[in-house]
Amino acid sequence: MADGSQGSSDRSPSADGAGRLVRPVLRRERVIEAALLGCASLSILTTAGILGVLAFETLEFFREVSPIAFLGDSQWTPLFSEKHFGIWPLLSGTVLTSAIAVVVALPFGLMAAIYLSEFAAERTRRIIKPMLELLAGIPTIVYGYFALVFVTPLLQKVIPDLAGFNALSPGIVMGIMIIPLISSLSEDAIYAVPRSLKEASYALGASRLPTIFRVVLPSAFSGIAASVILAVSRAVGETMIVAIAAGQQPRLTFDPRVPIETMTAYIVQISMGDTPHGTLEYRTIFVVGATLFAMTLCMNLISQRLARRYRMGGAA
Repeated sequence: MADGSQGSSDRSPSADGAGRLVRPVLRRERVIEAALLGCASLSILTTAGILGVLAFETLEFFREVSPIAFLGDSQWTPLFSEKHFGIWPLLSGTVLTSAIAVVVALPFGLMAAIYLSEFAAERTRRIIKPMLELLAGIPTIVYGYFALVFVTPLLQKVIPDLAGFNALSPGIVMGIMIIPLISSLSEDAIYAVPRSLKEASYALGASRLPTIFRVVLPSAFSGIAASVILAVSRAVGETMIVAIAAGQQPRLTFDPRVPIETMTAYIVQISMGDTPHGTLEYRTIFVVGATLFAMTLCMNLISQRLARRYRMGGAA
């Protein structure tokens, strides 16, 4: 009995000490876990709140305007005495400027990514890549005035019938703005391609350029596609460049020489405070915002499906 009681007394202090050490650690872990859960829940609730507001105001809009008029009319004049609510003029302006931006950014961004990952020395890569990414840090309002006061007059020397406000100039400047998105993310995807694939291509007799275009780029397709989709989404949602340099004339056209209006520029126009809250004109910004949300959501779903299909094809 004495031995048993002595053994029990020997274990008790160490067990109590370990318990005293473990309890604060577990308490801190629970606090950290609760904080992380709160952050995740806050982001989900914020997204749900945004979607709820968009859905509520959009439904209120469609109680007064028929979806057929919204999708079938070719004019957008909600602020005029003769009101039209056809979304196509705003949609065409958004697609036009975004397409010009992608045409400018994709070749330059992809070539920059190939150079940085396959040709540039490590020191050159460390210098050039941050310099490219500085373009993404310039305020978009600076880009807007750059398009209006520099790029447009420069283009008018080459295209005499180019209007002072047009789709071409902001599209080009938006392309310059999104080059870092494509170049940086594509470079990371190309850089992550296993070296064994390149060595296998060289072993089969391929030179450097065929290896890059037939082995490396297809292997990095999912990352490159993600960068392009992200850049397109950034161009679709751009506001200040098009609000300053593209004009505020919603028209159904794909002529880049004339003034147009994008969906984001219209939201800025209505949000200036001149439109009374709760009116039909005010609710148009929510239906336009819902259309923008649907566009970006569709682009993200398409990019995921393309990446999944490519991975399945590669595995097969």
